[in-house]
Amino acid sequence: MTHLHAYIDGIGLIGPGLANWPHAAQVLTGAAEYVREPAVIPAPASLPAAERRRTSLPVKLTLAVGSEAAQAAERDPAQLCSVFASSGGDGQNCHAICEMLAGDDRYISPTRFHNSVHNAPAGYWSIAVRAMPASNVLCAYDGSFAAGLLESLCQVAVDAHDALLIAADTEYPPPLSAVRPTRDAFGVALVLAPTASARTLARIDAQLTEAPATTLASPPLEILRRDNPAARALPLLEAVAARQAATVVLDYLDDLRVRIDIAPVSARPQPAPL
Repeated sequence: MTHLHAYIDGIGLIGPGLANWPHAAQVLTGAAEYVREPAVIPAPASLPAAERRRTSLPVKLTLAVGSEAAQAAERDPAQLCSVFASSGGDGQNCHAICEMLAGDDRYISPTRFHNSVHNAPAGYWSIAVRAMPASNVLCAYDGSFAAGLLESLCQVAVDAHDALLIAADTEYPPPLSAVRPTRDAFGVALVLAPTASARTLARIDAQLTEAPATTLASPPLEILRRDNPAARALPLLEAVAARQAATVVLDYLDDLRVRIDIAPVSARPQPAPL
């Protein structure tokens, strides 16, 4: 595979014990202690009231991190091509539908049905920000973040245009959690650009590799990385937060992974502790 590269101009993040990207950057660099708590996901104020009432947890998470990344990059989210990556979509909704189908009354509400499709967050995003550019939705099990990153980098390389990557995963309730133990909720968004700007945080270069995936030195953060597929982005985010040249390897396929070389670009100061 030809090397792919882009510049990260904005990041959005929400996860267990991680309120946003500035807070997560402090935790990842060791400037703030990591305290694991349930992820706090804000209500999507950008949606009309009718749609807001029907939104699921993955949709709220997607809108929150995507908006944070676009704002940090000083981009109009309505103008960004987008890639949405999730390993399994809405686990809570899937559980509810399975319960309905297993019961005597098999009526499934239209709201449950349209939230069950894998591209529901992409649809809500287009409504919330009035986005008209192309949008892709993909799934690659535990390698979904890496798959989404490769797709986004290809878009940047081919179209020479900014791209927004949003990767998010939420947990499955029992009994589905016994076979798919995804814990809590984790979402990350990256605004990727073909050229550097005043907002650029780092340049990333990607290529395929057979090397093992990078793990995190912090045991609690490594547990988080393994608990949620979208959190497989953490080694990359840790390197970006450190603002130092680094190489990390991200989970992708069983026999193939993605190597990312990170080079800091901007000399902007670290976010202040929250």
